[in-house]
Amino acid sequence: TSTINNITVTQVNVKSAESQIREVDFASESANYSKANILAQSGSYALAQANSSQQNVLRLLQ
Repeated sequence: TSTINNITVTQVNVKSAESQIREVDFASESANYSKANILAQSGSYALAQANSSQQNVLRLLQ
């Protein structure tokens, strides 16, 4: 009975550890995705602003 209890406790501990590892990985990957998404959006915005400035200069020159 003692051996069975020890194995059961070990199994529960392993499942708990695995769950914690998966949650940490998910949180980390979510943060990485958000960061990449924000960087992509800011790059698109900067490019749009640069194009807008060029168009304004061309209008002034005409």
